Amino acid sequence: MRIVVLGATGNVGTSVLESLGRDDRMDSIVGIARRLPALDLPKVEWRSADIATDDLAPHFAGADCVIHLAWLIQPSRDLDRLWRVNVEGSARVFRAVADAGVPSLVYASSIGAYSPAPKDRAVDESWATNGVRTSFYARHKAEVERRLDSFEREHPEVRVVRMRPALTFKRESATEQRRLFAGPFLPVPIVRPGVLPFIPDVPGLRFQAVHSDDVAEAYRLAAVGDGSGPFNIAADPVLDPQELARIFKTRTVRMPRGLLRGVAAVTWRLRLQPSPPGWVDMALNVPIMDANRARSELGWEPRYSAVEAMRALADGLQEHAGLPTPPLTPDGGGRLREITSRIGGRE
Repeated sequence: MRIVVLGATGNVGTSVLESLGRDDRMDSIVGIARRLPALDLPKVEWRSADIATDDLAPHFAGADCVIHLAWLIQPSRDLDRLWRVNVEGSARVFRAVADAGVPSLVYASSIGAYSPAPKDRAVDESWATNGVRTSFYARHKAEVERRLDSFEREHPEVRVVRMRPALTFKRESATEQRRLFAGPFLPVPIVRPGVLPFIPDVPGLRFQAVHSDDVAEAYRLAAVGDGSGPFNIAADPVLDPQELARIFKTRTVRMPRGLLRGVAAVTWRLRLQPSPPGWVDMALNVPIMDANRARSELGWEPRYSAVEAMRALADGLQEHAGLPTPPLTPDGGGRLREITSRIGGRE
């Protein structure tokens, strides 16, 4: 088999390449990213391409499946650029899949595509995907789901799989995720068990997590199988303030939703951190997902619990972990470069 992976140098992409490389059915894996990495992986041929501007069909020629992971989180203050890459770029990927005659497409959607839902029960893949209105990430994920609806109607010959993973962590992604979401002023030494002062106990703060390597295995199973449609990907247990307090050996402090959102809004406006308050809205409103379809139809089973995924992130922060790819490099130009990029103003 020949598989093309777009967005291959990031958190999930590097794990997907490793998972595919262990599959004896893989003859060729093409890893595509805007910036080429200094990372050597079995069976992987690296190519440089930008989904927003480059001709993608030649890269897809002869592929059995395209896995589309490419997505920008930053710069959060340049919504036009994010739309061009995330939404219009994804539409360009879909068109190139059809133009190149690729029989299968696996697309990285997200829990963020889902509409708000109650937190007291798990929902399956039939839950509405209209996003959370105040989150640009959720709006973009929901819009790409609509673009994919149209693509499927126009190209029934292409098998389409939509993966909707929960928050996805591994040790090697920790530094990148700190840069993307928390920014240069996070005092990393306190984010560890026994040192973190408290966990905010906010109503609705219940979420799911999954290890990047387990998400990658779900992508591999989807790429080599014959299933189609959406799949929720999440590990147990559901994480809430009490569980997080156990992980970090600290206490909880009751905090109203409005205060948490207000802190996020003020610190974002003051350019102290790169995440607008829509991320808080999304975290407090997205559903708890039922991942039984992935288990029964893909044969997927996570090796790591949600607690282990969260601990991997915390350990990676302390170890300044990363990989030799542009997104995952632990250096990234240093925190001074983050500050001079105007913290969410430029890539």
